[in-house]
Formats: sequence, C-alpha cells, structure tokens
Amino acid sequence: MSKKTHDAISRSDRVLVAAMAIILATASAAIGASMTYRPSTDKTAAPVVQVAAIEAPKPIDAVRSRLLAEHKCLSEVLYYEARGEGAGGQKAVAEVIFHRINHGNYGHSICAVVYEGSKRPGCQFSFTCNGDMKRPKQPGAWRDAEVLAARLLTGEIRLRNATGGATNFHAISVSPIWADTLEKTTQIGNHIFYRGASRARSSQT
Repeated sequence: MSKKTHDAISRSDRVLVAAMAIILATASAAIGASMTYRPSTDKTAAPVVQVAAIEAPKPIDAVRSRLLAEHKCLSEVLYYEARGEGAGGQKAVAEVIFHRINHGNYGHSICAVVYEGSKRPGCQFSFTCNGDMKRPKQPGAWRDAEVLAARLLTGEIRLRNATGGATNFHAISVSPIWADTLEKTTQIGNHIFYRGASRARSSQT
C-alpha cells in the first residue's frame, strides 16, 4: 500500500478510533466495578448515602453518540453487503467505505457514505432502499459484523488496501453499466472492485 493511501485511511477515523477506545475503556471499568461490588451484610454498618448521578459532559455525549452511530452504519454495510464473504470480504467492503470518505465526494462520515441516496431511487448501497433492513437479521452473522466493525474502528484490525484503492464494487452476479468506465482492481470472494476518477453509481447485491 502506498504511503499516500495509508495516510488517507489512517486519518479518516482518528477521532472515532480514540473515542471508541475511551468508551470501551469506560465500559470495561464500569463492568469491572459492578462485578466486584458486594453489598455489606453487617447490620451495624453505616447507612448508604445516595449520591446524585453526575451528568457526563455534553461533548463526550456527542462524541459517543456519533461513534455509536458510525459503528452501527459500518456493521450494517458489512452485514448486508458481505455477510457470506467471511472477514476478508467484509474488510474489503469496509475499505470501499473508507476510500469513499477520503475521496471527498461521497460523504465525510461512514453513515453519510453508506446512506447516500437512500431516500431516492439509485441508492449507493441497495440494502438502504430495497427493504432488506425490514427483514429479521441472522443473529450470528449480525454479531460477527458488529464485532468486526468495532475492531476496525478501534484499530485492533487494520485495513491493508487489499482492494487497491477501490471506491466501487459489485457482485459477480450482476453487470452494472458503470463497470466499463472504471478500472478493475481485484476480485475478492463474490465481489469485483473498481477505482476511478469519475463518479459512478455502484450496484451491490
């Protein structure tokens, strides 16, 4: 992977990575505290003083809300576009999302990229406008997508540009008219990946 591509991928979610790490650390500490707490059985013990909860600072709430939304959007695109493709296929789809963010013309967040055009015909990712999201999810596959999305956002798993800078892809079962206008980079599983300077409407499964 070129240094330019590596820098682009790494800077696209520095804030999200840091925020996810903070949230995970906070959640871990809270869970640990709850697991180690044991109420006193001593009847002579002093009464417990109720302490009012301290509200979290608003900026932290905003960052947490954004992070959780971004995680959900990434989980959804991994699940709906590549749940049968294994981790390699799902990471390839994730690369397309991040390449689009860095491209600058598709949206500046994961959710903006994933849901671009979802309220009109010709949506970028078909699951956002074809009714797939109304159907029950496969619990195991959804959980796998959530875990992989979290590991990507926290930097535990790093993308290696296996798609060659791809900003578009389609399933091998379809032949979109835009495919000939872009440069094919690779095939991973049942998806073919492309890159190119022009904007093209991608057609996924």
